[in-house]
Order: sequence, then structure tokens, then C-alpha cells
Amino acid sequence: MIPAASFIAAAGQAGIGFFTGVPCSFLTPLINRTLSDRSLNYVGAASEGEAVAIAAGAWLAGRGTAMMCQNSGLGNAVNPLTSLNYPFRIPTLLIVTWRGQPGLKDEPQHVLMGQITQRLLDVIEVPNAPFPTTADALAPALEQARASMNATGLPYALVMEKDSLAEESLDQAVRPPPAPGQRTDVQSHGDRPTRLAILERVLANVPGDAPIIVTTGKAGRELFTLADREQHLYQVGSMGCASPMGLGVALTTGRRTIVLDGDGAALMKLGSLATIGAYQPAGLLHVILDNGVHDSTGGQATVSPVVDFAGVALACGYAHAFVCDSVEGFAAAFSHALSTTGPCLVHVRIRPGSLEKLGRPTIAPHEVAQRFRSFLRQAAERAGS
Repeated sequence: MIPAASFIAAAGQAGIGFFTGVPCSFLTPLINRTLSDRSLNYVGAASEGEAVAIAAGAWLAGRGTAMMCQNSGLGNAVNPLTSLNYPFRIPTLLIVTWRGQPGLKDEPQHVLMGQITQRLLDVIEVPNAPFPTTADALAPALEQARASMNATGLPYALVMEKDSLAEESLDQAVRPPPAPGQRTDVQSHGDRPTRLAILERVLANVPGDAPIIVTTGKAGRELFTLADREQHLYQVGSMGCASPMGLGVALTTGRRTIVLDGDGAALMKLGSLATIGAYQPAGLLHVILDNGVHDSTGGQATVSPVVDFAGVALACGYAHAFVCDSVEGFAAAFSHALSTTGPCLVHVRIRPGSLEKLGRPTIAPHEVAQRFRSFLRQAAERAGS
């Protein structure tokens, strides 16, 4: 058994200072310490998959990261670990608890996952080792994790047994509720624009130092077809993870960050809006391109026609929300949003469909990630000069 502060200090020596995750009783001392230490960054996520994406954004912005969760939460994390971290080569330290460990009494829902935790990590090619439980094991365990992540560019997991950490009290800062947000409706109720026309307006008006994270599917393919820029991150999987990745970037840089989302993707991780509203990233501009269908898979309808995304965003704490359904309305909303502070959502209703001859990004995902990370670093250097 070790103090949580000792692990955090050793993690800091290994370059890890940004923490996110979903609680587990085994993790209580570690989460309590990260929350109580005002020098650390801890983001409490709505789901484990969301936490993986938040950590990925923070890493792209230059931070060493750790994601903490119960082993049952690995089910939620498998998709981004395999379709985001793996192809983009984004490392993060995973601290996974071992509920249902064979031979120990636990609740019935943990029995199967307890039997397969390490095998599941092996299957998704996440190297793993036991969480250290003695002071002299700390540095070697974290050095092994650091060396593995540096060599592969992939996550590494420490599997935590019960009572690995000494008890830790909680001194959590009270997060004040955000001020009521403002809604602006600029709908014309005419013919809806194409996604391509909206993306053209984004490219014409986006600041040159603002990163753009675009959701998986045809939105990224159309953006790449229009223009390929170093400030673009084209997600090719991990549906729903664009906004939490944007949150990780925005919280780390403190600067304008633009997320181009889809209605199906936003619905998949709607809890991310609550996390964004709670943490109030001043520069996050979240655009939802809503065509009411899953365009990449044959045009099956989503439930977005009955969803008030702007209302949800404001209820979650966004500072501003715009609703539009034309190129002119979007241009006005986007321009206004760029001049605001606090998380902002622009919900634009568009028509289904895309370019007939639509290619795919020709740059490998890991090269896109490294280029994007370099862009963020250079933007930070310019801002500091």
C-alpha cells in the first residue's frame, strides 16, 4: 500500500500531469488526491470512452496524461483505444482497477471482467503490468510505462488490485454553476445548405491559429477535399469523441478550438456536452452539422429531428448557442461565436448527401496527429513570444 501522493509525484517525474477518468472505489485515494491538489489537472468524465478522448486531446496539446477507470469501464473505452489511440499513435497511461479479481469476493457484475481484464488489454494490444504497491516499485513501474509509450506511441495500463493505495481525504473545490447562457435563432426555414457549403464558410473564416477537430465520416473527408491544413485533425473512427478531444485541447491550450461534429456522433456521447459545460473551456466552439442521417452508412435516420441541441447545450452550461439552417445564418452565427468567450455551440441543420467523388485523407493518422501536435506547439510558442 502506498500514498496516492507518492504515485502522483512519481508520475510527475515520468512527465504525467493531466488526469481524467471515471471513479471506482479502488481509485478513491488517487482521485481524491488529484482533485485536492490544485497544481494538477483532473477532468471527471461522463464515460470512460469520453475520458480516453479528453486525454488524447490533452496529449495532442503537449501534456503527459493518465486515464483512470474501473475494469468494467474498459468496455466503454475499447472503441477509442482501438480506433483513436491506436491509428493515431496517441499514448496515455491507463490505471485500471481489478474488480472481480479471482479468489476475492466481489459483486456479481464484476466476475467476468475480473477473469478477463488482462486478456482484454492484451487483445487490444495495450501492454499492461500490475499497479505498484510499494515505494521501491514506483519508479521502475512508471519508467517501464514511459519507455513503452515512448517506443510505441500507444497506451500502457497499470492494473490496480484492491487496497493498493492508502486512504486519502477529499478537499475538492466547489465548482460554481455557470451563468445562464444565451440562445440565438437565425433560422430561415428555407432550403437547407449542403455540408460542403458550410465547410467552405468555416475555412474562409477560421483563424489561422485555431485547431479544427472534425468528426469521423464524410465531414472529415469533405474538409480534406476542400483543403488540407496543419490545423486539421481528421478523426477516422472513435465516433462521438470529437467534442471531448476538443475539450482536452481547449483546456490545455486555453485558446480557440473548433470542433466540427455530426448529429449522430454528438448523440453517441451526449454526456460530453455536460462535461464541457462543467469545465467551461473559454475557447471551445462546437459546431454540429446536423443532416438527420448517418450519411456514411447509407443514410439511415438519426433521432436528431426531436433533439434541441442548443437547448441541451445551454442546460449543460454552454455560454452561447446558435441555431441556423442556411449558409448566411451559419456565417453570421459562426462569426458571432468566434467573438465570444465560454463554450459555444452552433447547431446548423443541413441536407443529407455529399460530393459524388469523395476521397479520403491521404495522410496516415499518426502523421496527422504529429503534424497537429506540432501545429499546437508552434501556435503556443508564437502566442508566448
